[in-house]
Amino acid sequence: MPKQRIAQIAAARSGDKGEGSNVGIMGRSRLAYAFLKEHLSASVVREHMSAINSGAVERFEADNMLVLNFLLSDSLGGGGSASLKTDAQGKTHGLALLELELDIPQDVLDSVAS
Repeated sequence: MPKQRIAQIAAARSGDKGEGSNVGIMGRSRLAYAFLKEHLSASVVREHMSAINSGAVERFEADNMLVLNFLLSDSLGGGGSASLKTDAQGKTHGLALLELELDIPQDVLDSVAS
């Protein structure tokens, strides 16, 4: 199966948390969330986001909302007004994570089709 961007099965929201950022990934269906929960680990996110995050990545789950929440501990270079980074509030980090490509099974893709 060809790799697909996780944007096919999820939405994202992100923002600053001091020197780090918070990225929420929301499955577009229960099946999509189950797939993401199994395949989107903190280490996968850390590798994908390595260009902007030099610190640890922690993952938290909110099963009742179909959300995986990732804290990127050192992604903002000091955060807010202290940072020279283009996106000092981490607003684009969710979009960057949605670009991650995984082997997504057809039944998961079908579960989010309109």
